[in-house]
Amino acid sequence: MTIAVETLDEVTDEAVEAFGRLLPQLSRSAKPLDAAALAAVASSPAVTVLVARSDDRIVGSLSLVIFRIPTGLRAWIEDVVVDEAARGQGVGAMLTREALRLARAAGVRTVDLSTRPSRVAAGRLYEREGFKQRETRMYRYSFD
Repeated sequence: MTIAVETLDEVTDEAVEAFGRLLPQLSRSAKPLDAAALAAVASSPAVTVLVARSDDRIVGSLSLVIFRIPTGLRAWIEDVVVDEAARGQGVGAMLTREALRLARAAGVRTVDLSTRPSRVAAGRLYEREGFKQRETRMYRYSFD
């Protein structure tokens, strides 16, 4: 399997189909994105959407969010998903490495991410890539 990671610069029917297939594998509550919604994400100046291709098919995605706050330039990795059929083949690692490369090139001080405790393989991946688990209390406020 040859994997290539690229930035989603143009929203095509293929990209809409891929996100329609991938997002439900990430979250049961994620709503489908039409072309306009996906374009709004991909064109945001704070977000870089990476996609992984294998055999000319999008098999994974990661969103890198870079933002400036008073303590410096920071980043979050969000919405990492690899198609079930492509898991265990290095797709997540390649997406993560490219996101870290882009963050470093932008001058980011730290990159954070979170994953559910039940996603054991994802946790191992992030630790292999150099992430350290933080002692934190993460909170979420939901408008739903």
